[in-house]
Amino acid sequence: KIKLPKKTARRYPAYELYLYGEGNYAEENKNLLLTGIPVLFLPGNAGSYKQVRSLGSIALRKAEDIDFKYHFNFFSVNFNEELVALYGGSLQRQTKFVHECIKVILKLYRDREFAPTSVAIVGHSMGGLVARALLTLKNFKPELINLLITQATPHVAPVMPLDKYLTDFYTAVNNHWILKAQDLRNLTTLSVAGGFRDYQVRSGLAFLPRLSQHDSALSVVSSAVPRAWASTDHLSIVWCKELVLATIRAFFDLIDENTRQITEDPKKRMSVLNHHFVRHPAKIFEENPEAFAELTGAFMWITVKASKWTYSVYNDSDGKYFIFPLASHRKLYSHIYCENSMLDTSSWIYGCRNSNSSMCLEATDLSWRAELLPTTKVVILKLQDYPLSHIVIQVPPTAGNKYTLGCEFFKEDSRTVQLPVTHLFSFGLSSSKILLNSTGLVYNVQLQHFNQIYQAFKIYIESHCQSLKERKPSVYRLHIPWSHEDSITVAKVPSFTEISAKLHIAQPQNDSRVPELNIYSSSDCQYEVILKTSLLQVLGQIIRFHAGALPVYIVSNILLTYGGQLSTLISTGQCSDFSLELVRTAKPYKVEPLINIVVFLQGFNWFREIWESLSLPEVDAAVLSSRDAWFPLVSLILFLFGTGIAYWSGVFFSTSLRLFSSLWLTLIRPTVLQKDKLITPRRLCRVLSLALVSWTTCGAFAVFIIYLQYLFKVLK
Repeated sequence: KIKLPKKTARRYPAYELYLYGEGNYAEENKNLLLTGIPVLFLPGNAGSYKQVRSLGSIALRKAEDIDFKYHFNFFSVNFNEELVALYGGSLQRQTKFVHECIKVILKLYRDREFAPTSVAIVGHSMGGLVARALLTLKNFKPELINLLITQATPHVAPVMPLDKYLTDFYTAVNNHWILKAQDLRNLTTLSVAGGFRDYQVRSGLAFLPRLSQHDSALSVVSSAVPRAWASTDHLSIVWCKELVLATIRAFFDLIDENTRQITEDPKKRMSVLNHHFVRHPAKIFEENPEAFAELTGAFMWITVKASKWTYSVYNDSDGKYFIFPLASHRKLYSHIYCENSMLDTSSWIYGCRNSNSSMCLEATDLSWRAELLPTTKVVILKLQDYPLSHIVIQVPPTAGNKYTLGCEFFKEDSRTVQLPVTHLFSFGLSSSKILLNSTGLVYNVQLQHFNQIYQAFKIYIESHCQSLKERKPSVYRLHIPWSHEDSITVAKVPSFTEISAKLHIAQPQNDSRVPELNIYSSSDCQYEVILKTSLLQVLGQIIRFHAGALPVYIVSNILLTYGGQLSTLISTGQCSDFSLELVRTAKPYKVEPLINIVVFLQGFNWFREIWESLSLPEVDAAVLSSRDAWFPLVSLILFLFGTGIAYWSGVFFSTSLRLFSSLWLTLIRPTVLQKDKLITPRRLCRVLSLALVSWTTCGAFAVFIIYLQYLFKVLK
């Protein structure tokens, strides 16, 4: 535990600052004579400061591997596990405390040889938002933070906007980042979302706003992160081993050898993050990789003139260079595709310029153009973009390793197939189907008209092969071109594979790119691709994106029912049953037109000004429309959901109340039932008082008071 200044400790008595350590490292740093690179971890809603252990432990192991040439000091803030996602009143206080912690941390390194001037921050959930909010403080210096990594942080909006403190905090943070984007160019920000397994924070909320002035921000979904390729839930994103390893590798690659701190170069920081979180070439990161490589060694040179080539390596004691002349292929083909199942970090593919012989001693290293997949590393080159005379594949001597290589030339049109997606209202009864008689190694299936968040499909891929010999697994990648939310599936061959296709982010208006299903196939196998609309997943998408508005529709149904009961009570003198009245009065046409009219009028400035002057809250439909997350039928669907929930809740509570009342009357039966007037001055005074309470505080509090009053009345 780090001792804070007395003034800070008095001002924030519930908060604490800790330094992570274990074993000998903890003993050595008891006196806080720190020489490493400071990283501050901020937990999220109800989060523990001990969650830093995953990052700190892995970073310590890696530092030990390099004999502490570089190492990181991981600090963590204890926010007393406050529920800031439910109540936003503590967020500003947490932000100010983190500012004080940063100043305390940097003071610990004062007078050191390589003293840091800034801190890297890792924030989980709401901790990431608190880190972004630091920049809104008047006396905060932006240069105190050089790198910010957020994990499952809802940047766009709160998951549940339960109070004005929360919404105002979000508005202040996001407006500042938009208006002051020019001042944030030196801050590199990475947001990692959990994907579809994160039921608390949908990934669309975790994507940072794209600003033309701020190109140092990157947002990815964990299913697209190289070497992770998996979705995580909201908590496990903190300790997911693959993501932790990617984060720590990135931290060590960000170190500047001269300053022994995280580099001050924003371009290098973005290059490192792209290397580890977007596209990994199966190479160790190099800031300025060698443009040319010398192909030396007593290797055998073999010329390959075929358009398709495969080679299996097992206990090969002699190294080989396979050289592919390009002149004869340029007229017939547009691309070359190569794959290598040896997942080491050495270079393996090169390009020669103006080589007329069967050898090439100096070449361009094309391995940096490769991409790592779960079972192989692949590279696709457009021949027109590379003025090369030959492609060279290097096969080094191996002992005990078994792997395969393959290359093929192809025309892009021959490997691109268009598959129109089925209509939303097909309800899975119809399907789109294509058959790929695979003679190649890669296919791209373009999913036409797949661009909205309410679309959801099941893709079935069945592979058949002519022979039963052992084959490499197939890799299926659902590639979304406008955001880093790809998902990868590995399947044996032959097999029947099911893939879910749905979006975290809708297609931007100015983007015409099409989602693709990339099939890295086995040759001489047949692939049948069937696509169907999944009704359950469509409903799941609606709930995922609009669950925050569902309570409003439940209350709307209840209020309509109460209105019907009051009308019946006034006209007949008897109160009708809740469930029966709900069926009679809760009709969509009583709500839908009003919503559509208000949303339409919200498009006019004069109406918005009047709306805001009356202190009325933002309309959910208008907010979601501004985020491209609203479509006409969603309101009707939510209303029907609300009707169902209100109906069965009414049945449950009515039955429970009758059983409880029967039991209570059996135990304590009053001798005389008193007749009471419906409206009395006393009751009228109570109603006015509760109305005042609901107007000045919140309606839920007034309803809670009424509940307590009647509960006391029953018990009395």
